Amino acid sequence: MSNIEKSESTVPVVIPTGAYTATAQERILELRQWRDQIPYFTVPTTENSTRQLSNAASVTSEFIELTNVATANHMPLVRPASLTPDQIRDRVAYADAYSPLADELEALAKFVRFSTTSARNEAGAEALTTYSLAVRLSKRPATAYLAPYAADMRRALGRGRKSTAEARAKKAAATPPAAEPAQPVAAQLRSSNE
Repeated sequence: MSNIEKSESTVPVVIPTGAYTATAQERILELRQWRDQIPYFTVPTTENSTRQLSNAASVTSEFIELTNVATANHMPLVRPASLTPDQIRDRVAYADAYSPLADELEALAKFVRFSTTSARNEAGAEALTTYSLAVRLSKRPATAYLAPYAADMRRALGRGRKSTAEARAKKAAATPPAAEPAQPVAAQLRSSNE
């Protein structure tokens, strides 16, 4: 959606940009409320927390159920303060149910990121077209008054030409001093023998 919508009379209606900020903030608050609503919601404590969990988290549901059955039927396998088989089954059911939600949220994040990039692309394309037009028109006598605007746009774009003196200074600083040409081996041998 762009900041300017066309109404039925084709007069542009400007939507205040603050409205986008307010609605985006509302969506953020709604998402943060989910934290309290999602059971077992846990925030990673380190950058590699997920990697540390991956080994045990990747075992199959079949393997987990076999250990539940063994624990329920053999007392030597029961450990104090460990999860019961029913609690373990609950964690598996939770993981199975909420994994698709995580997938959907990741997809949504990609789509929102694409939408914001698309909106910025539209705005940028319009601005580049206006800049190109201003540069062309500023070269005509009838619209030469556009030259300062085109110059300001060029500076803001960051693609402007530097002054000739600045360009020469930059080139001189980047060019290493020329090395003395190497003498041929025969000349080197003669000078060392003398």
